[in-house]
This record gives sequence, structure tokens and C-alpha cells, in this order.
Amino acid sequence: MNLSLNGTVLAVHRDGTEVEPTLSPRPYLHPVRTHGGTTVTEEYPDDHRHHLGVSMAVPDVSGTSFWGGRTFTPDRGSVLLDNHGRQEHLSWHVRENDHSVQELSWTDPDGNELLREERTVRAHDLNRQAWVLDVRVRLHNTSGTDLSVGSPATNGRPGAGYGGLFWRAPLGPTPPQCTGADGLHGEQALHGSRSPWLALTGTTHTGRNWTLLFCQPGPHIDPWFLRAKEYPGLGPALAWEERLPLPAEKTVERTLRTAVCDGHPDRLEDLAKTVLSLN
Repeated sequence: MNLSLNGTVLAVHRDGTEVEPTLSPRPYLHPVRTHGGTTVTEEYPDDHRHHLGVSMAVPDVSGTSFWGGRTFTPDRGSVLLDNHGRQEHLSWHVRENDHSVQELSWTDPDGNELLREERTVRAHDLNRQAWVLDVRVRLHNTSGTDLSVGSPATNGRPGAGYGGLFWRAPLGPTPPQCTGADGLHGEQALHGSRSPWLALTGTTHTGRNWTLLFCQPGPHIDPWFLRAKEYPGLGPALAWEERLPLPAEKTVERTLRTAVCDGHPDRLEDLAKTVLSLN
């Protein structure tokens, strides 16, 4: 399954069936490319093998990891546990070149379904230098009992509130620059912020410039989990400091909208307004 605009493939959908069990198998997008062909995602990087392009990755759904790799525990730190879940594709509701809607089942290590997800992916064309990837998820608790979403931060590791829609960007010769609204600049200032938008501007090892500008259209604006110096990756955090309750038969919905750009555009604030105004 490819996502394309005007006959050009801009993202490839992977079903995740070949992902190792300890990496929490799940569908993901990779490679995602700019109009000019620069790849702006990474899969299976050496620093974090469980980072898979653009995916919905949650480290703790009532004890089941849909993130992959090690789990942070209050008494032993980060350890590899037999707690990895799986996201499995069930059906396509829409399957068009620039738009798809799929149904997914989130199951625990014993195969019991915890969540049923509807995931909508859409591409919007902006101009010759930029397009927008819109990913919306609706998570419905089908387990028959109350659940909650947690993170390493809620389990005792400060600043590690990651989990949700997550974008792993590629490594380059230097870390990407980080910019946000209202003059916010740098990883430290933007990590944990609720900036209306956040941009990474980077350069590949072959010298090609790229920019990713991320927005949360709302109504929920979660804190940003951001890494730049250690590795380039970010996403809105579902459980930044406190667990997110998900009662039985209730639904959580989130959207991440990203402008994928060649080069380093000027006037990022104006670009963000354009992205947020898309229907």
C-alpha cells in the first residue's frame, strides 16, 4: 500500500507482520519522502531497533507494551519483559492513492484484544516543496474492563513521557534544529511543551536539506516528547506525567499533522497556520 500524490509515491505502508515480537509488531509508514525524494523516516535504527518510521507506539496499556524493546520498571530500571503486544490489520474501509482508513486490533501477549483502532491516513499537496501527512487514530477499548495508558515517566522515569503517534526521523551529520511557536527554540525548551507547532530542520549525510513541521489540530494538545541530540524523533505524549484513563467501551482520538518539506523554509509560523487550516 503506497500513499501518493499526482502519481508520485510519498510514503509506503508496512503491515508490520515481519517485525520481531520483542519490537511490538505494528503497521507503520516507511519510507516517507519529500517531493524531491529525500527520505525523512528511519526504521530499525541501531540506537533504537523498535523505532519504526511513523507509527502508533504506546509503551504501556495496562501493562502491555506496544512500543517495543525494554520496559521501565520502578525497582529494576529498563528491563526486557515478556509483555509485548501486537497491532494487526483487520480490514481497509478506504484505500485510495492519497487516503486510507484501516481497522486494527491491539492484542496483549496472550492474544486478547485490548483495543480496536480506526486509523486514517491522508496526504495533502501544498506546493512543489511541501506536502502534508495527516494521521488520525481512534482507539476504542474493547477489552471489557477499564484500561489506562502509561509511560516510563508515569512509572518513575522523569522526562520520559513518550507514547502515542511517533515519528522517527533520520540521523544526519549534525542533530536537527528544533523550533516552535512564540520564539521557542531548542530541544530543552520544546521538550514537554504544548507549543501549537514544532519543526525539525535537518540535513542528510548526502547534504540534502529537509524540514518536518508537526501540528496537533486538536481538540487535544498533548505535551511534545522530543529528542534531537541523542536521535531525531518526536510525538505528542498521551501520558506525560499521569496515566491516561481509558474506561471500557470508551474511545480516545488523536491527530498528528506534518508538513514534509524539501529545504529549510522561511516563515515557519505561516506554514504552521496553513497546515492547521487544512480540512
